[in-house]
Amino acid sequence: MKKVGVFMAVAIGAIALLAVPMTSWAGGTVEGKVSFSGNPPAPKEFLFAKFPNPRFCVKNPNKDAKGEKRLLHEVQVGKDGGLKNAVVAIEGINDEKFVADFKGQDIEAELCEFKPYTGVVVENQKSFRVVNNDEEHVQVEFVKKEGDQLIFKDVELDPKDKKFKETRFKASDAIRTDTGTVSEADLKPGAKIVIVRGVLHNPHSFKVKGPSSATIFNIALPEKGSKLDKPLKPNSPKPGESVFRMQCDQHEFMQVWALPVTNPYYAVVGEDGKFEIKDVPAGKYKLVAWHPRLNNGKPIEQEIEVKDGAAASAKFEFKH
Repeated sequence: MKKVGVFMAVAIGAIALLAVPMTSWAGGTVEGKVSFSGNPPAPKEFLFAKFPNPRFCVKNPNKDAKGEKRLLHEVQVGKDGGLKNAVVAIEGINDEKFVADFKGQDIEAELCEFKPYTGVVVENQKSFRVVNNDEEHVQVEFVKKEGDQLIFKDVELDPKDKKFKETRFKASDAIRTDTGTVSEADLKPGAKIVIVRGVLHNPHSFKVKGPSSATIFNIALPEKGSKLDKPLKPNSPKPGESVFRMQCDQHEFMQVWALPVTNPYYAVVGEDGKFEIKDVPAGKYKLVAWHPRLNNGKPIEQEIEVKDGAAASAKFEFKH
């Protein structure tokens, strides 16, 4: 009986030892690099003076040497040819639970820029979120009280509208300034103060299919801390058919693009162009690399085979 017990213990121990590496080997890894060859397209240029909040938006580092133009670097290439912001994804796995639970990443409006520039979405996504982090300090002059409204005008002419912008507060409001708060009792006509004012952003999202597009939502975020949380419907982008785009209706240079996916096996490429997708179930798949402004917005495809406990390599090259 003792021998049997020893044998059973040894057998169970052996099974346990075998089970550990088998569990750790479940699935494989897909790794590689997305590169760009040739001369990248020049950034798009937008005159700050043609858009609202030019004195605030000029704080964004993506501008020309004179600080007159906002530069939108749609294609960013690293020193080793890596293509930043490309999205790599595995097709052919439809993970219904992943799609149902997917919430994505918050989009942040910061210094008149949506971040990140690229990402992924799912069809009929339940929650797409944007938050406005921007506010500006503006010198204004108190003009008068009109009913229950305190009326101020900007000291400097708005370069876009060629007018002195007007701001109104309720007389009962505590007005935020660069040094604290003021109230009606602190003001006399002609008084100049520096107020803290929200920067209006207007996220407008689209389903894009070839040259056509259809609005998903269009919502104003008037001040710092304003948020939206909306489903991507109607007109939800569909995998293999269309993509997602969002642009600020106030500032055209604020843009976001996203590729619809059906599973968690994707990667958004960093500056070095390298990617790694872990725990991919064994099998043969189509692997795609996509960049919204290259290859006419169409993904590059290649076939890969993933084996348990192994790494499959892939390389993509975009040209201009």
